[in-house]
Amino acid sequence: MQDTNLELFPMAEPAVDIVPGRKLTARAAALLAAPHDHFETRAVEELHLGFDGIAGDFHGGATRRSGGREPWYPRGTEMRNERQLSLVAADELAVVARRMGLEDIKPEWIGANLVIEGVPHLSMLPAGSLMFFKGGVTLKVDGQNKPCRIAGQSIAEHVAAADINATALLFPKEAKRLRGLVAWVEKPGIIRAGEEISVRVPEQWIYR
Repeated sequence: MQDTNLELFPMAEPAVDIVPGRKLTARAAALLAAPHDHFETRAVEELHLGFDGIAGDFHGGATRRSGGREPWYPRGTEMRNERQLSLVAADELAVVARRMGLEDIKPEWIGANLVIEGVPHLSMLPAGSLMFFKGGVTLKVDGQNKPCRIAGQSIAEHVAAADINATALLFPKEAKRLRGLVAWVEKPGIIRAGEEISVRVPEQWIYR
């Protein structure tokens, strides 16, 4: 029987670069939570996390309903909630704001829960990365948070844009790979503002 793996990856071995895992040091510069009925967040001093995410948060829960990000399921299918928390970086949001011709974009406008400081190119942190908070919480990164029109609409409304629709549509274009990450709770506890974070980045395979 012919080896199907050879058919799929005839040159796999010489065409793969392996980037070793590494550790980074970061800080939870700001914490935010959303009321249960709206995705926009507000600043808090502590985040109380369970295996369901932030207690009472709009994006909390062990499961969620599928949407446009999961075209392989009928919309509304119940699935595991790997998007319990939204993580952003102030420097990346500043780039997006500049591209959109805005003075700034506040993390609460787009539903962020944590503003992470100290990780270069935060949005490019790979899936599977672990964030160990000094107080004992561990978050696991699911992947990039793709920018959407809903967040763009929130920005447009907050800056009183002359053309709400055009500004809302501009955000997904200009925030690509700068929108931050989504993560879920691997080990629950309490995160406090200013807390130190040890980030473990897994080994990565890069196909050339």
